[in-house]
Formats: sequence, structure tokens, C-alpha cells
Amino acid sequence: MNLEEYFKRIVFHGSFDKPDLATLKLIHKHHVMLVPFENLSIHCGERNIMDLEVIYNKIVRSSRGGWCLENNFLFGWVLREMGYDTVRLASRVFNSGLNDFYPIATHLINKVIIDGKAYITDVSFGVSCQIWEPLELVSGKDQTQAAGVFRLIDKGDFWVLEKTCRKPEVLNPDFAKSSLVNRKETKQIYCFTLIPREVDHYRS
Repeated sequence: MNLEEYFKRIVFHGSFDKPDLATLKLIHKHHVMLVPFENLSIHCGERNIMDLEVIYNKIVRSSRGGWCLENNFLFGWVLREMGYDTVRLASRVFNSGLNDFYPIATHLINKVIIDGKAYITDVSFGVSCQIWEPLELVSGKDQTQAAGVFRLIDKGDFWVLEKTCRKPEVLNPDFAKSSLVNRKETKQIYCFTLIPREVDHYRS
């Protein structure tokens, strides 16, 4: 890991010797903006390998994107190298067709502790539900970002991430000049527990 090389990749010019919340917010946002979610390897006959050196060379040195596991695995490594107190967590994505969460965890996120407070970071979920900054791990708190209002809900055995946004709808489709109304839409994104997971969990 070469932090200067990584920060050049995400076009971050700040200091990386202060593992505080302000710096975490900046590098999280820069990673989201500069490193895309990318699944080209699947279509090009390449294997997706949960190996940090392989992922680092792909995303940083080859200026590629990565799928969610690759991006968040790399981001967690960056955070540890910077001195953040962080662990990997596993999450189960919500499936609207099933109206339930997938039975197995397919998404990796990171939990970070700063000054006694916990935050969830996720730099690679996709455009419509992507969080741009870390979310404070507090149940029921509205956390407004550019993409909408995010909320973490403590369900006891697990936590749920949900998002509320405004969805424009046509009031009367029978008229050519129908007015639009913004209706709030809330959807569940994924659920997770606070049990730390080693990388072998994602290789299974």
C-alpha cells in the first residue's frame, strides 16, 4: 500500500496523517467520485480475486474500477494504513422481487470508530443508492446527502440501511400539460450485523 499513490488515484490533496472524521468524509467522497463500480472483469473472462495486492494494482495502478467487494476491501485497507480503527462487516442486499433480504451476505462494508462514535462507510453500491459520506451508526437518525435521506435502523439482531427520496409523479396523465408532484419514497437497501468478518467470509 502506497497512500500517496492511492490519494493521487482519487485526486485527494489533503493530509493523510490525521485519522479524523473530516478526513474520512473527504476520502470517502473522493473515492465514490473517482473510482466507479465496475464489473467488466466478469465479461472479460477475468477472475475477481479477494487479494489486496491484486485489487490495489487493478484500481490504483491500472486506473480501473471495481465491484463492491473490491472497492470496500481496498478502502478498508486504506483506512487501517491511515490509523483508523476499522473492521469489515457483511451485509445482505434487499431484493424487491422477494420483498426480503438475500439469505446470504454478498456486500462488504466497513465500520469505523472515531472519538468513541461508530460510522458506516460504503464506497461502492451503485448510483441510485450510493452513500457519499460515512453514516453515523445511530438508529432512526435522518442523514441527508445529495442522493437523498439515509437512515440506519437498529432491529435488534441486525441493522437496516434505508433511503428516502422524492419521486416525481404525473398528477393526471390524461392531460398533455400535467403537473408533477414529488412523492416521498422509502426503500430498504441492505441489512447487516456488527459481527466483524474476515476476508475468508467473502471467498465462500
